[in-house]
This record gives sequence, structure tokens and C-alpha cells, in this order.
Amino acid sequence: MDDLTHIFGEVISSYTRAQAIEDGELIDLTQFSFRPNLTVLDEVGIKYPVAMTRAAYCSAVQEDGRDLPPCQDLSGRMFDVVSMLRFAIKSSANGSEILYSLSVINWRSPTGTATKRETVKLKALCGPGDDGKPVITIMLPDED
Repeated sequence: MDDLTHIFGEVISSYTRAQAIEDGELIDLTQFSFRPNLTVLDEVGIKYPVAMTRAAYCSAVQEDGRDLPPCQDLSGRMFDVVSMLRFAIKSSANGSEILYSLSVINWRSPTGTATKRETVKLKALCGPGDDGKPVITIMLPDED
């Protein structure tokens, strides 16, 4: 890193993945589970840490300040997000960016009594985390 500091100078500001998770800008998916000691990531066989941007989470899992529709639960919806990611990874050409879609049921009426099924498009990027080890970040396709 000294070579880079020599070329570019001292870092002026940085915002780590850990800080983004702490601030709620990224949601750490390792916290969701169906069974004790088995996360939804373990269930589908994803070995890298996965986080999701707040915008993607609100579109695909649970909108801010809204209850989930009937017969829906948080772990189940998170399982859908990561299992569809796993299918997309298996059918990809081993790139670091994957686009995939997920069908979800969300509230849409002002009274919160009617639901609507919609397709949410997501993008997953695999890259180095704070410690340089691989991590996956799920976001909306227009986020970067």
C-alpha cells in the first residue's frame, strides 16, 4: 500500500462496508435464518458474506415502515432473494456482476389491504470486502 500512497497521497476519506452496515445503508444477510445456527445463506450454499443495499431491501424484501403482506415472513422473503441469487450464480459465466429477477408480493393500496405481485430486478456484485476477502453486495441495477 505504501506504493499507492506514494502515487496518490494519503486517503482523505473512506467509508467501509462495516460502517455502511452499522449505518443501515447495507443490510447484512447473515442475520436471517430459519433454524438455529443455520442462516439463509447456509441454506442455499452461499459461502461469501452477503449484504443488500437499503433500496434493494425495500424493493425486494420489506418496504420501510410497512408490514409484510399476509402469509409472508422476513426469513422466507430473504430466502427467496438469496436462493434466486444462487440460481443466477450457478447459471452465470463466472463474472463478478450478475443480474437477476425476483417475483415478490408487496402492499400497494393506501389502506394496506391490497397486494400486487411484481418483478424486482436485482444486481449482485462480488468483490473485495474491508479485509480484502470476497463479499457479495445485492443492489438495484441502477445503483453503483
